[in-house]
Amino acid sequence: MAQALAVAKPDAGRVLTQALIEAAARLGVGTTELKAIVGVSQPTASRLLRGAYQLVPGSKPFELATHLLRLYRSLAALVGGDDALAARWLRSANRAFDDARPIDAIKRVDGLLYACEYLDAHRARV
Repeated sequence: MAQALAVAKPDAGRVLTQALIEAAARLGVGTTELKAIVGVSQPTASRLLRGAYQLVPGSKPFELATHLLRLYRSLAALVGGDDALAARWLRSANRAFDDARPIDAIKRVDGLLYACEYLDAHRARV
């Protein structure tokens, strides 16, 4: 009789938290920006980036973090994985954002969703 192998189910909160830490580091997003983007307090954002806090699946910060990762993945694809270029894009005035910087726009939910849609649309053309 064959024994079934126990496969560990990945913990969504842990996986998303680790991915968010990595994306934030690659984009140069610090605690002050992250707190506004994912909707947590400054101390929580600090703990989050240190790995001392884990996002909770189903929570608003979890949902917003998934969109930030979506933004990172689309942007990384457009710039060929050049994280420095991606970070510069995030902090440069952009006509698509009314000459504002995307980093400022994504601190609002509507701006984050717009940025994701904008990048996805441009990625589709490549």
